[in-house]
This record gives sequence, C-alpha cells and structure tokens, in this order.
Amino acid sequence: MKHIFLFHCLIIMGLSGLAQQRALVFQTDFGLKDGAVAEMKGVVYSLSPDVPMFDLTHEIPPYNIWEAAYRLQQTAPYWPPGTVFVSVVDPGVGSARKSVVLKTRTGHYFVTPDNGTLTLVAKQMGIAEVREINEAVNRRKNSGASYTFHGRDVYAYTAGKLAAGKITFGQVGPRLPDTVVTIPFQRPEYARDTLRGNIPVLDVQYGNVWTNIDQQTFARLQAEPGDVLKVVISSGGEQVYSGTMPFVNTFAAVPEGKELLYLNSLLNVSFAVNMGDFSSRHHVKSGPAWTVVICRQ
Repeated sequence: MKHIFLFHCLIIMGLSGLAQQRALVFQTDFGLKDGAVAEMKGVVYSLSPDVPMFDLTHEIPPYNIWEAAYRLQQTAPYWPPGTVFVSVVDPGVGSARKSVVLKTRTGHYFVTPDNGTLTLVAKQMGIAEVREINEAVNRRKNSGASYTFHGRDVYAYTAGKLAAGKITFGQVGPRLPDTVVTIPFQRPEYARDTLRGNIPVLDVQYGNVWTNIDQQTFARLQAEPGDVLKVVISSGGEQVYSGTMPFVNTFAAVPEGKELLYLNSLLNVSFAVNMGDFSSRHHVKSGPAWTVVICRQ
C-alpha cells in the first residue's frame, strides 16, 4: 500500500509540473524557407521539452508590423489565459526600440519589440502591466555578439523561460508605464447615418476585404438583409472604390460574380465577390491608411 501511495503522489506531482507549462505561440515574418523558426523553437525546447509550442503564422508580409498587430488581435482571444505569444516582426532590430512583455487584463502574455505590434491587443484585452526585458539575465547565453536575431536570443528565450515557469512575470525585467507604442488608425464609429472604419487586413486566400466595423456598430445603421448600401473605400484620403452592394448573410444570396456586404467569421463588416476576388478587382489593399465609409443608398 505504501508503494501505491508513493506512486500516486509521483503522478500528482508530475501532473502539477505539467500544469505549470503555458502554451507558447509563435508569430513572425520569417517564412519557413530557412531554419530561423526552428532555431527559436530549439531554444525553447532546450529550456524545457514540456512547453507546448504552436504556430500562429510565419507568413506576415516582411516588416508589416500592422498585420502582425492584427493577427494577434484576431487569434489571441481563442487561447486560454496564461498563453504566451512571441511576435517577431522587427524591422528596427538593433535600434533603440524596447523589448517588452505585455501582460493583458485577460491574463495573456505578449513577448515582442514595442514597435506597434501591441496596438490592437492592448486595446482589445487591456493592459495589466508592461515590463522591459532585462537582457542581462533574460538573453540566451553567449549570444551578446549577435545584434540581428533577437527573436531567437531574446524573445524566444524569455518567452520560453516564462512559459516553462522558470521565471515569473516580475522577473522579466523592470516595470514600464502602462502604455505601448501604437499605430494610428480609423476606429469604427457611427455618426449621422454613416459608418466609418478601417480595413485592417484582407482575407488573402479569397480576396475578401475585412473591416474593423463590428456587428454592434453596424447594427446602428439598422440595415436588414437585402438592403443595398453605398460603400466608399479610400487610401490615405484618396478614393479607390465607390459602389453599391447588398447586405446579405451568405455568399450564395447573390449571383456568381456579384459583389456583396456581409459579416465575416469575426462578425465584422466585409466585402466580397461571390466566387471572385474583390481586392484584386478594385485594387484594394489593407493597413492603417485604408478607410471605409458605409451609408444607405
């Protein structure tokens, strides 16, 4: 009986240790053509082989901080509190930009350069605390001579230690003011029977155009399925598209090749062509400079 008791204790202790391992999610603009992502994961695995590692994406367009910010906002709410995200889209590597870890009010952690990547999750999930990474203790051993791969030497290393429970959040480094670098953009708003918003990203596989106008804001227009709405899309204040389209619930509600306005899987207003590519047809792209205006016909 004594041996059985000890065996159960060991199982419980083992499960408790596993419970301390947080999921670690990677996002970069590195692509998968070389070994950069594998190097980052190798650093984490060397710290603790028990940390579960996942990929958000490694196909962020090169240097596109804004899209990195959007993909974090899109994805993070579906992961449990305690998840650690590493986002490395860092055109300013080696510059004076800070290396930080953001803890949100939802209990998620984001390890990244403070270069605008945190713009949207800070707003969406709230800022609980921001700490600057102390590279004197939270940097891969003997990596000081490398100035161009902080994703491996600083961010993956710090995130791995945090996810493995080898450091607490307080041991990341000194606390900073509860602010992060942000990228300006048009927030969703309704005024005088008109909706305004931003085009943060494209549904790149199909060419659909996603806006940041959420379902609640859209509801203020009091549009019903079948209503025809006027849409104007601009970039940097210059009009790129002006037209009308029906608000519908499904793509099949319009004939093939026709344009439509719908709520996407995130319940945000979007534009598409049934069995076609809206963004290519009208040369619409995305980013903080892209805006949209919607009103009744």
